[in-house]
Amino acid sequence: MDFATYQNLINQNKHRQDDSLSVRFYDKSIKCANLNDNGIPVFKSVCYCEIRIKDNTTEVFDQPATKDKIDRFPIEYARYQLSKQKSTNGTPLEMFAFLSAAEIDMCKYRGIFSVEDFANISQEQAKSLQLEKEWTLAQKFILSGKAIKKIIDIEDLEEKYKSQIDKLKHQIKELSKTKSRRKSK
Repeated sequence: MDFATYQNLINQNKHRQDDSLSVRFYDKSIKCANLNDNGIPVFKSVCYCEIRIKDNTTEVFDQPATKDKIDRFPIEYARYQLSKQKSTNGTPLEMFAFLSAAEIDMCKYRGIFSVEDFANISQEQAKSLQLEKEWTLAQKFILSGKAIKKIIDIEDLEEKYKSQIDKLKHQIKELSKTKSRRKSK
């Protein structure tokens, strides 16, 4: 999904009955009763649903997600699914030092889950998020990463060439030895 699609989801979300609730699906690590072969506890990821009443910081409903919760909050669940899918592609926003936790959450709410996603939004979208400076830094971050990648590729190529040169030097030595033996006969 892109920025505009997420904006449509947000607009749809404004008209539902549960607008006094803040809902979030997330993965929580749960310790299982099992131990692995080394006697270390086994953990598994479980999808949880956190429901907060807006403007109330003390009341929180936080339990494993059920089909009822997924059906009741399909937009939030779709956002959770997309974040899981997107989190494997690119640099997580949490690794980008120029965004606060609130700004990261705002970006994720808009379907931006990686620094690469953030750098690829338009300047107008960055302005609407009030993150123009951070957007510029994200673009510089991506460019510097590409430059580093080029350097690493050149270093890898250099190692490959050095290896080939060493093999050729060894072959030359062997040929010289063979030539010397033939002359001495």
